[in-house]
Amino acid sequence: MADEQKKLLQQIEHLLETENMLALRKLLSDQRSSDIAEIIELVDNKERRAIFDVMDKPISAEVLEKVDEATRAELFELLEDEELTSLVSELDPDDAADILSELSEEERAELLQNISPSESAEIKELMSYSEDSAGGIMDPIVISVSEDATVGEAVSKIRAAEIDEDFFSVYVVNNTGRFLGDVRLRFLLTRPEITKIGNLIDPDTIYVNDDTDQEEVRNIFSKNDLIVVPVLDANHKLVGRITADRVIEVAEEEAAEDLYTMAGTDPDELDNVSIFHAARVRMTWLLPCLIGTLITALVLMCFHNIFDFENILFVYTAAIFFVPMIAAISGNAGLQTSTIVVSGLATGHLAALKLSQVFSRETRIALLVALSCAFIGGTICAVFIIISKNHADTERALSTLRLVFAFGTAMFSAIMVATTLGLFLPFLFRRIGIDPAISSGPLVTTANDSISVTIYMSLTLLLAT
Repeated sequence: MADEQKKLLQQIEHLLETENMLALRKLLSDQRSSDIAEIIELVDNKERRAIFDVMDKPISAEVLEKVDEATRAELFELLEDEELTSLVSELDPDDAADILSELSEEERAELLQNISPSESAEIKELMSYSEDSAGGIMDPIVISVSEDATVGEAVSKIRAAEIDEDFFSVYVVNNTGRFLGDVRLRFLLTRPEITKIGNLIDPDTIYVNDDTDQEEVRNIFSKNDLIVVPVLDANHKLVGRITADRVIEVAEEEAAEDLYTMAGTDPDELDNVSIFHAARVRMTWLLPCLIGTLITALVLMCFHNIFDFENILFVYTAAIFFVPMIAAISGNAGLQTSTIVVSGLATGHLAALKLSQVFSRETRIALLVALSCAFIGGTICAVFIIISKNHADTERALSTLRLVFAFGTAMFSAIMVATTLGLFLPFLFRRIGIDPAISSGPLVTTANDSISVTIYMSLTLLLAT
C-alpha cells in the first residue's frame, strides 16, 4: 500500500474510533472514489457501514462500483434494499448492469422494480447482451444527429444533452436510423454553423457489432489507437459506444482470467471471501490433476511388471530416478510454447493467428531446445549412473550406455511431443469455443506428464534392454 493510502487509512480509523463523523465526512468528500474503495476493501463491516453513512450518495455509488467483487458481495448484505436501489440509480446504465449481474435473479428483479421505468428498461436491455460482448460492456448513452443537420444544430444538441462523461465525436445517422459515420468535435468548432453535417462525415469510422467479443474489441482499440468506438446492432443501427477506459477494464479482466486459468483456478474465487469457497474452486481443478498423476503412477507400475524378467529390473530402477526430470522438462517446454501461442491469440497478432507460420517458428525452436536438453540430460544421467556404480560388470556397463541413449532419445521425443501439444491445443480449443488458456493449465500439463513418462519408459524398454 502506498504511503498516502496508509495515511488515509490511519486518518479514517482514528476518526471512526473517536466517532468524529463530521470530520470523516469532510475527509471523504476530498478523496477520489477509487481511493475510498481501496479503504473499504480493508476495513470491517462495522467501519464500512459508518463510512457509507457519512458519504454523499453519488460518491457511495461510485465506491460500490469500484470495489472488488468479493467486497461488493459483502456490501450487498450490509446495505438496505432501499439504499442499494438509490445507489444503483446513481450509476450509469452500463455500470448498473454490471453490478446487478452479480445479484441473484430474485434480488435483481426486485431492485429493478424499484427504480424508474426508463432506467430499468436501459439496464435490462444491456443485461440482455452477453456479458463478454461489446453490447455487454457498452454505454448506451450517445449523441447522434441526422445527416441533414447543420453544425449549429449539432452544437445545440450537444449543449442540451444531459451527459456527464467526456465524448469525442458526434455520430451521424440517416432518416431510418442507420449509422453513417462520425464527425469529430474539431470540425464542429472550426466549420461554419450552416455547414451540413453530412459533408463532414468520416465514412471510414471504425465500429464494432453488439455481439463482438470483448477481447476482439480490446484488440481493435489497441491496433487502431482508438479513444472511443460506436456499437451497432444487426441492422447497422447505433446502440451505444465503448470508451478506452472501459477497454482498459476489459483488458485487466481478460488478463486476470487467463492467469487464473493457466494457474488452475477460476476468477469466481474472488467473488467470495470464504476460504472454503476458494478451496472448493481450486479443488475443482486439482482433483482431475490428481487422477492424471494416478495414471502416471499406473504407467510406471505396468512397466515395473514388464521389466521384472531376465534380470533387467536394475534398468527399471535406474530409469525411474530420471522420470521427474523427463516429466518436468518436457512439461515446461510445452508450457512455454502454449503460453506464447495463447498470448498471441489473446492479443490478436496476425502472426499468431496463422498456424503454419507459428508451426514453422516453434518447431525450429523446439528442435534446438530438445537437442540441448537431450545432450545435457543424457550427460547428467551418465554421470549419476557411474557415480552409483551400476556399471560394475560389462553387461551392466552396456546397459548403462543404452539407458543413457534411451534417456537422451526420450528427452528429445518428450519435448517434441509436448511442444506439439502446446502448439496445436490452443488453436484447437479456440476453434471449438474453449478458452485457449486452458491449454496452459494444470489439466493439460498433467496429461503431458503421463505421455512423456510413457514415451521414456517405452524407449528405455526398447533401447536399454
